Amino acid sequence: MSEVFEGYERQYCELSANLSRKCSSTSLVSDQEQKLQKFSEIKAGLDDADVLIRKMDLEARSLQPSAKAMLLAKLREYKSDLSNLKKEFKRLTSPNSDEAAREELLEAGIADTHSASADQRERLTMSVERLNHSSERIRESHRTLLETEELGVSILQDLHSQRETLLNSHKRLHGVDDAIDKSKKVLTTMSRRITRNKWIVASVIGALVFAIVVILFYKLSH
Repeated sequence: MSEVFEGYERQYCELSANLSRKCSSTSLVSDQEQKLQKFSEIKAGLDDADVLIRKMDLEARSLQPSAKAMLLAKLREYKSDLSNLKKEFKRLTSPNSDEAAREELLEAGIADTHSASADQRERLTMSVERLNHSSERIRESHRTLLETEELGVSILQDLHSQRETLLNSHKRLHGVDDAIDKSKKVLTTMSRRITRNKWIVASVIGALVFAIVVILFYKLSH
């Protein structure tokens, strides 16, 4: 069942029960000013109930067919309940409401009135119980979500720690690379010096050989 629909349903059941109590208490009020205040409160409540009915209707029609059929059936009951509340309010606000109420009590009897109220309260009680069960499931889902969130935070912390370790290893590797580069530069410099020294030695040897040859040639020619 849609959690959005359940939220609207819970609000409607509470509002309907409140309106039913206000209608019952208003019929006993004799002061005209207090009665007008009650009428204003009931009218505002009926308007809010109309809004909730429309919201439930839109939400139910947006769901899958299997869930939509069940919710629309419940919605018809709430629409019937709201229609009864509006009729009761209309009766209360009619010019002869007090006289009509007395005649209704005399004709139908106090027992029948109490019976109807008891049936309505029973239906509302059952609806509230169903909503409480749904709320418990929602709370359980919320607890599961929190546990999952805590597990996710723990995993993220582990990943952050591993990332720090990898970054430190990367820094150490970078330092090793710098040392290798410096060693390469030193070896390259040494190799160049060795090559230069070889050329110098070869030049000296060549000069000495040339001098010896010149001296021998000079001696042999004289």
